[in-house]
Amino acid sequence: MGLIHIELFSTLDLVAQAPGGPDEDPEGFPFGGWQVPMLDDFAGERIIASYEGTDALLLGRRTYDIFAAYWPGQQEGEIARLFNSIPKYVASRGKPDLSWAGSTQLGTDLAGAVREVRERHEHVKVVGSLNLVQTLLREKLFDRLNLLVHPIVLGVGKKVFDGGAVPTNLTLLEAPVAGPKGAVHLRYGLAGGTPGTGDMTAPDRGLGHTG
Repeated sequence: MGLIHIELFSTLDLVAQAPGGPDEDPEGFPFGGWQVPMLDDFAGERIIASYEGTDALLLGRRTYDIFAAYWPGQQEGEIARLFNSIPKYVASRGKPDLSWAGSTQLGTDLAGAVREVRERHEHVKVVGSLNLVQTLLREKLFDRLNLLVHPIVLGVGKKVFDGGAVPTNLTLLEAPVAGPKGAVHLRYGLAGGTPGTGDMTAPDRGLGHTG
């Protein structure tokens, strides 16, 4: 069984809507393209490194349409060659144009279809696709959650955990890495069980108590 990696750019308040441009997801959102002023070599290196070993893309309809309008016309660069050569799986209730080579629409049983994709590939990347991400978080149909968090707060916009999460434990896979402009790369893996609770007033937990 392979791994499903969720790859997202977010702000400090975990807004992940339309980082790349004003037309990406404009509905009710005035900050499209918020990531662009903060792009640097650090971000570029982390993005390229994150796709190492990727053998399939899993995308929501909106993200797929954006990618399909751009990447087929690009021939140079590691990302272009990768995206154009590997299978693309599209989660959509409509009838998307699947003219981008290697594209397949998933069936109505999304959870079942995602499980089949996971069985078929080693490293499946989910890029953007926030509506799809909500489903994957809710169903715990992911293995890695990778966030490139930027030092701004927007206060509006679709968030990473916008109503699509259930109580879940995660484990930090490696030490966070920060770039010169303040972006921090965080890599988490899905862990078993659900979050526990405690009591800060207990003798071995509370502040001010001595052992």
